[in-house]
Amino acid sequence: MSDLAFTHLDPMGRARMVDVTPKDPTHRRAVAGCKVFMQPATTAAIANREVNKGDVLAVARVAGIQAAKRTSDMIPLCHPLLVGSVHINFEIGDDHVAIEVQVDTVDRTGVEMEALHACAIAALTIYDMCKSADRGMVIGELALWEKTGGRSGTFRRSDNVSPSVTNVVDS
Repeated sequence: MSDLAFTHLDPMGRARMVDVTPKDPTHRRAVAGCKVFMQPATTAAIANREVNKGDVLAVARVAGIQAAKRTSDMIPLCHPLLVGSVHINFEIGDDHVAIEVQVDTVDRTGVEMEALHACAIAALTIYDMCKSADRGMVIGELALWEKTGGRSGTFRRSDNVSPSVTNVVDS
């Protein structure tokens, strides 16, 4: 099977869930990131905990953790996994909040979708909590930055590679 083959299609081209039962559970990790771009006054309000709805980053962190655990409920062919840990970090810049999510598991398939989903939901939560002050916010740069474990080995996106190009390292 080529690297470009779609494993979620059966020989007739119908959608199917990939059978992972023959695989051995191994430690798997994924790191994803994105940014919420906003007015500098909005980042200042978040940093100073002056947003009327509450502590934006605390709520976004809980929303991201919850999203990681519920990914298979939202993405139809995604396997339900026992998520071992979810770490969410925020960095407040002048005109954005950067979000980084790391998800770990010991299972038969990876947690890339869990990390991406958690990142997106944390970003959407920031938008929701700040939209009354800044409707012009933009969520962008959602990407998988690292994946370890499993048959395909390690993937790391390099800083100097455009989002449409990946740097794959086999281990």
